[in-house]
Amino acid sequence: MADITPKTIAVVILNWNGKALLEQFLPSVVAHSEKAHLYLADNASTDDSVEFVQANYPQITVIQNQGNYGFAKGYNEALQQVSEPIYALVNSDIEVTAGWLDPFIDHFATHPNTAIAQPKLMDFKNKSYFEYAGAAGGFIDQYGFPYCRGRVFDTLEEDHGQYNTPARIFWATGACFFIRKEVYWELGGLDGDFFAHQEEIDLCWRNFNAGYDCYYLPEATVYHVGGATLKTGTPRKTFLNFRNSLLMLLKNLPHGKRFSIIFIRLCLDGIAGVQFLFKGNLRHTLAILKAHFSFYGQIAPTMSKRSTSQRKDYFTVKSIVWNYFVRKQKHFER
Repeated sequence: MADITPKTIAVVILNWNGKALLEQFLPSVVAHSEKAHLYLADNASTDDSVEFVQANYPQITVIQNQGNYGFAKGYNEALQQVSEPIYALVNSDIEVTAGWLDPFIDHFATHPNTAIAQPKLMDFKNKSYFEYAGAAGGFIDQYGFPYCRGRVFDTLEEDHGQYNTPARIFWATGACFFIRKEVYWELGGLDGDFFAHQEEIDLCWRNFNAGYDCYYLPEATVYHVGGATLKTGTPRKTFLNFRNSLLMLLKNLPHGKRFSIIFIRLCLDGIAGVQFLFKGNLRHTLAILKAHFSFYGQIAPTMSKRSTSQRKDYFTVKSIVWNYFVRKQKHFER
């Protein structure tokens, strides 16, 4: 692995028509990222966000993609032009704090098997609470349902220092995602077929299968708005989450278990669809049906993406759904 020293981290912010977010959040990133090279990766915005950055932040290198490629392909395209050995993929709705890069510089330099890491992710709107997208580091259950230290489904914990120790985790949040450049490309980058949602978990699962570590570093704290680019609760988001979860399972589950687990996951999705229907959310029920049919159409190409090695110890909780809804365990337990 390459030696990690100051100025070898690339902070890359993906943007699509996000001038208002850039106006609000770039000042903190610029003020506290003197040890990094800053990039704006723009997904063919039609507002004047690129012009705003070029006029006000000449120290930021702008990379202009040719289309709106979403989160996954958007980063894949832009990162081909980034040479620093550590990528920090940072959402445009992130407020960073003083010294936020230092723990990553130190950790990557002293832990050669760590390929991915994330900071403590707090809620920008309620700063004493963890934020949904990644909190204090992520895990998945046997059926691919994600949860976090500090967040299980919609239950968020207040930060009382309970997760103030660095820890090995299964997945890191795409809202503020650090990864070694050479591992990113060794693993094939983010899966562009996902477009957005779950793509970072898929990449972390491939990282896990390849034998690399993923870490949560609480010494670094950032604040995330969440849902600023694709609003929470939209049918589009429901479609992407359900479809991409199935694709991720098919790609990464160990041989011999994938079809039985996917069948159970499909049944659980069906129950979720019925619940949406009873609540009067027909559009979300239809989004789940659409997600399943989209998944069926992508089975063959997704099977071709499976690596030669899949580990069986990817989960420590068999069913977070059972624990949360039946056993009423609302907080993280391992």
